[in-house]
Amino acid sequence: MGLFSKILAKLGFGEEAQAAPVEPSSPPTATPATPTPAAPAGMALVDVVAKLEGLAAANPEKLNWKVSIVDLLKLLGMDSSLTARKELASELGCPPEKMADSAQMNMWLHKTVLQKLADNGGNVPAELLD
Repeated sequence: MGLFSKILAKLGFGEEAQAAPVEPSSPPTATPATPTPAAPAGMALVDVVAKLEGLAAANPEKLNWKVSIVDLLKLLGMDSSLTARKELASELGCPPEKMADSAQMNMWLHKTVLQKLADNGGNVPAELLD
């Protein structure tokens, strides 16, 4: 199983989600006025923000998963080392020029992970994808 597949599984995507326990979530909030994008055919929509906010609320560290790939991986209980991030970046097709600069790679990786979550049926707000 690749690292991105592990991220999907931890957030409840796919068949593994059927057997996985539901993570505690934060209290319900008002429904946004913008329509929710439909999940690709055959995929259930996963509320990525609600799941991550629920994990963040239960985590003693203040992790800024909305801007940091390191914090996002830590929040999911995954290895956030440079080696692990390089492996994930390679898996997702990071351009070689960004791989040579860890800051650029991290920014690319964070944006790409969120975009791929959205591509796989995750409800990710547009402001996190820009």
